[in-house]
Amino acid sequence: MKKPTREEERRMCTRKRRYRSQADALDAARLAGVERQRQAYQCPLCRQWHLCSSHGN
Repeated sequence: MKKPTREEERRMCTRKRRYRSQADALDAARLAGVERQRQAYQCPLCRQWHLCSSHGN
């Protein structure tokens, strides 16, 4: 799989909800009832936190 271009990365970032902290992101996943299916990561572009799907759980 090829690495996304900078523009593709920017579009992926802007489509996702941003959280100020990892705890905020994980709280949002818990409130939505999807904490086992989501992981939080700090975005290298916006430096805020996003949720992504967990694989292998």
